Amino acid sequence: MIRALILSLALAIAAVLPATAQEILDPNPQIEAVIGSQFSAFEAEDVTDAWQYASPSIQALFGDPQNFGRMVQQAFPMVWEPSDFEFIDLQTLGSMTVQRVEVIDQAGNLHYLGYSMIETEAGWRINGVQVLRAPDLGV
Repeated sequence: MIRALILSLALAIAAVLPATAQEILDPNPQIEAVIGSQFSAFEAEDVTDAWQYASPSIQALFGDPQNFGRMVQQAFPMVWEPSDFEFIDLQTLGSMTVQRVEVIDQAGNLHYLGYSMIETEAGWRINGVQVLRAPDLGV
């Protein structure tokens, strides 16, 4: 069930991507702080702390921090136990704000993730994460 929900979220994000104009934005320290804080919480295995950075819709979807933590641990092991991560760029895709992040997992594998962000009354929150294709390298 959790994988089906993740797939639904990823497909919803992917469905919007090709049909919208893309704009690269200046880095947003607040967005980077939210994502970085959630990485730190997962590293400490503190799902209650990590939960606070999820948007209200993600919180409603998973119901409680433990369900959310299990989903991340199973579907995004590179986020649960990263070796390193780096912010690449911030983009708008139509009405979506997406922070791209490069993550190196414990085995040294490179992953690219798109963090869909929304601004709430409490500040920026993570509204979904999608595994992205690696960027094409030009010669």
